[in-house]
Amino acid sequence: MKKEIFELHALVCKTLANPKRLEILYALKEGELSVGELVERLAVTKANVSQHLSLLRQARVVTTRREGVNIYYKISNPKIIQACGIMRDVLMEQFKEGGRLAKKMKV
Repeated sequence: MKKEIFELHALVCKTLANPKRLEILYALKEGELSVGELVERLAVTKANVSQHLSLLRQARVVTTRREGVNIYYKISNPKIIQACGIMRDVLMEQFKEGGRLAKKMKV
């Protein structure tokens, strides 16, 4: 069981280790969006967004809902965006601390 969890964890982290996928995730933070809406918000091609969404869906980071010809995507679990937010906070703290350390080293 532990090994399976670590493998799934690694898969999700690997899937999220792409700036454009994180951008998509943060766009979906407010609610579900169609591929077309994501294309407009992110200023990328439909093919590019579709490719990233496919990987996010395979990793179960997003889920879909079909309405007519449109497919809407949403984050599968709100804890995913919370986890990304925590990581972002850690990175911002490190960035700020790195800046302070760089200033101290110059003095």
